[in-house]
Amino acid sequence: MEDTKFSLNQTPISTILAWVESGAIAIPEIQRPFVWMSWQVRDLMDSLYQGYPVGYIITWQNPDVKLKDGSTSQGKRILIDGQQRITALRAAISGLDVIDKKYKKKRIAISFNPLTEEFRTRTVSTIRGKEWISDIAEVMVNGYDTLTFVEEYAEKNPSLTRQEVNTRLNRLIQIKNKQIGEIQLSPSLDINIVNEIFVRINASGVNLSNADFAMSKIAVYENEPGDEMGMKLRKFIDYFAHLSVAPEQFDIIKENDTEFAKTDYFTKISWLKNETDDLYDPSYNDIIRVVGLTQFARGKLGDIVALLSGRNFETRQDEKEIADESFRKLEKGLYQFTNENKFKHFVQNILRGSGYDEPSMLIARNAVNYAYAMYLRLFDIGENHAEANSLVRRLLTISLLTGRHSGSFETKFEQDIKRIQNPGDLAKFVATLEKQELSDIFWDSTLVDELDKPTINNPFWHMFVAAQNKLLKQGFLSKNNIARDLATDDVHHIFPKNY
Repeated sequence: MEDTKFSLNQTPISTILAWVESGAIAIPEIQRPFVWMSWQVRDLMDSLYQGYPVGYIITWQNPDVKLKDGSTSQGKRILIDGQQRITALRAAISGLDVIDKKYKKKRIAISFNPLTEEFRTRTVSTIRGKEWISDIAEVMVNGYDTLTFVEEYAEKNPSLTRQEVNTRLNRLIQIKNKQIGEIQLSPSLDINIVNEIFVRINASGVNLSNADFAMSKIAVYENEPGDEMGMKLRKFIDYFAHLSVAPEQFDIIKENDTEFAKTDYFTKISWLKNETDDLYDPSYNDIIRVVGLTQFARGKLGDIVALLSGRNFETRQDEKEIADESFRKLEKGLYQFTNENKFKHFVQNILRGSGYDEPSMLIARNAVNYAYAMYLRLFDIGENHAEANSLVRRLLTISLLTGRHSGSFETKFEQDIKRIQNPGDLAKFVATLEKQELSDIFWDSTLVDELDKPTINNPFWHMFVAAQNKLLKQGFLSKNNIARDLATDDVHHIFPKNY
């Protein structure tokens, strides 16, 4: 008989909100920007009031993990799909703040008109209007004095009888007892299957990826009960990625997330508030991939998630000891990745040192991540810094020229990083790659064909410009300007639109 992959339950909204409040179910996205518009929250409340279906939520019970003493610890339930709906319910019914795209906390309050049975986002008119309940969260509180409300509302709005007011108020309050379908994935499902389900389900909504699932797994980890270490590490990643792009929001994050601002993690990324270089602004996906290579020698995000879950690949069981060690490695890798000196040296010595001076030139992000992982790897094994700079620049160039960053790049990168164990290993590896991949045929034919393509969205063209930048070559038919100045100003002469 085929194993059951999921079960279907009907769960009251109040129960789900209580689970979230108590920590029985984890919603990793709750500390990230809320992407719904206020009208979507309003429509959700109206649908529940009208008795319309509002879809399912999907949860996954983390597999139980084996403790060092042989006992087991029950895994926490994670919300796989439905994060935005649950966050909307917490905002409208529980009156809790959401975080906007600028990481500012804000309220999304929903108003209700018992006369017309209409919902609106709270405005000045719904606050002042005698016919409006300006914030439905106020009447959702357990023990709310409905009798007094009915009396006062009926006096102000005599077109409704007290019975009608009471009926509509109770119907509103009963929203929190409406049931939502819950699809609970089996704890026995392989982590890679759950990861695939996560990606497929979210493909039709907000575009989520394997990295988002990894972030979800990170967020629910606790080294000790209640310490929220995983959520702190997730914020460490998220805020670094966000501040790399928007350093001006440092003070906003510091003000709105006071608990995290007290941590050493926040101190380690504080240098970003003054950072203006945008040549390499890593996303959380980039950060996880680099740390996965440097600390776990793993290229596939699914393998990283499995290790963070405590997977023993020999016994195929999850063990807390392995999970704890994996999170220690993750923390170490994040400290290394976000180190100001290492990060700035990589950007300056490797990227700019290779001639790249515009983000648009670095279209192959996987190759850049690979280069940074190798750069950090060389620090770990004690490679000479001057030698490391030269080797990583050559490796980056080879990767871009040969397309090692595309296709099955995860496997290639994993194999490469495992080869580098001692000083001198990378020098041998780079020399071998140059001999194998960059033959006379490549230089005389392959490269020429690639440069002959009528497009600037081409890594070979960007590498050509980078080479001219590196050599400080003068632009064609120009006595004063070097190539970097002409790369954008006069590119239309090289690639005319009507070519």
